Amino acid sequence: MSRRVPFTFRFVLPFVLCTVTPAMAIDLAPLWNFGDPALSEQRFRAAQATANADDALILQTQIARTYGLRKDFMRAQQILREMEPSLPGASAEVRVRHALEYGRTLASTAHDEAAQTPELRAQARAAYTRALELAKAARLDGLAVDTLHMMAMVDTAPADQLRWGQEALAVVQASSQDDAKKWEASLRNNIGYALHQLGRFDEALDQFQQQITLRERGTNAQATRVAWWMFAWTLRALKRQDEAITIQERLEQEGDAAGEPDPFVFEELEILYRERGDGARADAAAARKKALEK
Repeated sequence: MSRRVPFTFRFVLPFVLCTVTPAMAIDLAPLWNFGDPALSEQRFRAAQATANADDALILQTQIARTYGLRKDFMRAQQILREMEPSLPGASAEVRVRHALEYGRTLASTAHDEAAQTPELRAQARAAYTRALELAKAARLDGLAVDTLHMMAMVDTAPADQLRWGQEALAVVQASSQDDAKKWEASLRNNIGYALHQLGRFDEALDQFQQQITLRERGTNAQATRVAWWMFAWTLRALKRQDEAITIQERLEQEGDAAGEPDPFVFEELEILYRERGDGARADAAAARKKALEK
């Protein structure tokens, strides 16, 4: 079993980047609670009451997204279709977000991969391609990276996901826009994950090390622990078990201290202890993992 990670990379045509950050219409981050889409919907609807026309449309795309996160893809598509008459006169950001969110109703982490037919993937690709073209033309780098990131939901083979991740990272590295720059840690994570899946462990380790450096500059302790987990997971693949155990045991202590014990840590510790021949400690780690998953 391996930790599932959010993808943030995609395929892109040559990207012309802006040296000045365009002003985004509205800051959506304070309104989002991705763990509670229904609450997020309430916030977006409340914000619409005092929003200008463009902002109201942007908020409408996010309302659609909340339904996608709740797996009500039909409702999400209905909301987006109702917006279509307003699109010709809307801003570039509205049109990018509309295409991006429509793509998410067709292929995203919320979808059952087994139900993703070639036809649905083709429709998602078309929507994401449209969003990317619009983002490029408007020099909205952050939305371009977000769109590229979603292409990994269409092309799920590790080699394709690696290609998309590298394309998106190139956009981030060439951009001066904060909305693009904030993606780098996640992209490093996803590139490393794809490299790990391809058996390119040394390269994966380098990406995870760079992710750790970026995460430790921030304030999200849980994301930093996940970054270290990915690093230790790859150390195990490289047969560097002693180093991996040291990190995973530290993560066990940090998770317990934060009141956020991680079952993936105990899963790794069980594997590592069994590889070392320490059955008692392996059984204890397995028991902790089982208790957390109840």
